[in-house]
Amino acid sequence: MTVAGLYPWLKALHIISVIAWMAAMLYLPRLFVYHADAEPGSDKSETFKVMERRLLRAIMTPAMVASLLFGGALLLLPGIVDWHAGWIWIKIAMVAGLLIIHERLASWQRDFARDRNRKTARFYRMVNEVPAVLVVATVVLAVVKPF
Repeated sequence: MTVAGLYPWLKALHIISVIAWMAAMLYLPRLFVYHADAEPGSDKSETFKVMERRLLRAIMTPAMVASLLFGGALLLLPGIVDWHAGWIWIKIAMVAGLLIIHERLASWQRDFARDRNRKTARFYRMVNEVPAVLVVATVVLAVVKPF
């Protein structure tokens, strides 16, 4: 397959994996909001633990890996990215921010799994907005390429 033929497939797979990653990154903190109000050891808390673990391991982390692989492959295709443009560097910084948020969400999931959460439901409501802001900025940069 030629580079020209490979590009739309890599782009489609990248978009699909980013959608799955972002869906999980928006849902996991919402689960934390409800879990933070559940009594540790209760049936409700134990159910949230299972849901959070499965979301992180079965969807969020594999989708992140796929996003990075397909996005990285797009970056390697000749002529796709103008490395002198400023937008690509900011987009890469935004992706780094998403990776940091991913790591924090995974850490908080482990805290909940051990009944060691010390954060409030309000905290997780605020955290829930961070991935949304980062992904909106990332999409605008990738599509509009403002500079």
